[in-house]
Amino acid sequence: MKIRVKRENLTEAIQALQNVISTRITLPVLANFLLETQKDSLRMIATDLDIGISKTIPAEIEEEGKITVPAKRFSEIIKELSGEKEINISVKKNNSIHILYENSFFKLMGIPAEEFPKIPKIEKEEDLVLGQKELKNLLELTIFAVSREEARYILNGVFFDLKEKSLNLVATDGRRLSLVTKNIEKPVNFQMVVPLKTVQELNRLLKEEGEVKIIQSENQVCFKLDDTLIISRLLEGNFPDYQQVIPPEKKVKLKIRREPFLQAIRRVSLFTTAESLSIKIEVFKDKMVISKIVPEIGEAREELPIEYGGKEIAIGFNPYYLLDVLKSIKEEEIPWELEDADKPGVIRLPNFIHIILPMQLV
Repeated sequence: MKIRVKRENLTEAIQALQNVISTRITLPVLANFLLETQKDSLRMIATDLDIGISKTIPAEIEEEGKITVPAKRFSEIIKELSGEKEINISVKKNNSIHILYENSFFKLMGIPAEEFPKIPKIEKEEDLVLGQKELKNLLELTIFAVSREEARYILNGVFFDLKEKSLNLVATDGRRLSLVTKNIEKPVNFQMVVPLKTVQELNRLLKEEGEVKIIQSENQVCFKLDDTLIISRLLEGNFPDYQQVIPPEKKVKLKIRREPFLQAIRRVSLFTTAESLSIKIEVFKDKMVISKIVPEIGEAREELPIEYGGKEIAIGFNPYYLLDVLKSIKEEEIPWELEDADKPGVIRLPNFIHIILPMQLV
C-alpha cells in the first residue's frame, strides 16, 4: 500500500473515529484503525465490536492495499505535524508502516488487516431519511435522560419508535422521561433501542446541513452521513410502554422564563450534597421560591416572578435533572405542570414532553 493524503483530511477522519477506540481492549487489533484503499480514496475504520465507524477521505493511491495502524500513536503523530501538505503513507514488509511528511519520518508496526473484525453489511429492511440538523435536535432533547445504570440494560439507549408517519424518540432512567415527536413524510414502521455510546457518537458527528439515512435490520442499525458510516448493534429487549406514564394534560400551568429559572437552580444547587440532593421549590400565585438548607453548610434562596393560577405547592426535585432539560430546550417561556408534592412535574411543549419525578425534601 502506498498513498498520499492531505493532513487536514486525515485529521478529520481521526476525529470521527477516535472515540470508538475502547480503553478496555479485548483484542489488540481493536486498538487500531483499519486503513484500506479504494479507487481514489482512503477508507478508515474503527470498532469496539458493538459500534463501528468508517470515514472515507480523498487520497492519491499509488499502490492499493490495507493495514491496521495503532490508533493512539498514529493520531498523536498526525496531530503534531504542522502545515497542510500531503502525507505519504506506505506499508513495507512485516506490516511496517512508514509515514513521511516534509522532513519528518515515522515508522509504526501495524497488525495485518485480516485480523481486523469484519464490519457487517446491513441487509436493508426499513430506512428513513432525515436532515442531520433535524436528527441532532431530536437527540439533544432525549439523550440526557438515558439511564447509565447497567442493571437497567434496555434503558441504556434511546428508543426510536416509528409508526406510519410519526417518529417518537424516547429516553428514560426511571426517574425522568423525555419524549420528542416528529412527523415524517414516508410511512415507516420499526422500533429499536440505540445504545447510548452510539447516539453520543452520532450526535457528535451530525452537522448543521446534509441528510442522514437510517437503515434498520433485525439487530443492527446503520446511520449514513455523507462519507461517514456508523453501524451499531441494537439493545435487545422490550422498551417500557412510555405512553402509560404520560399524565393527562393539566389546564392550570405555571409559566416561568427559562433562563432566569435555569440560573437560579444552578446557584441553589451549589448547596446540595450527595446525602442531600433535592432542592425545594415553593409555588405561590405570583412568585416561585427555590431554596436549599444544609445546616453544616448554609442556605441558598432564589425568588422568581411567575404566572400561576393554581394551589400553592412545596415540592422537591433533583436540580441536575431540571438543569438538563432546561439547557436542552430553546423556548424562552416554560409551561410547567405541577399537581402535588408526590406527583411528577411535566414540561409540555409542541412535540416534546419531559416528566420528572419529585424527591423527598430532606
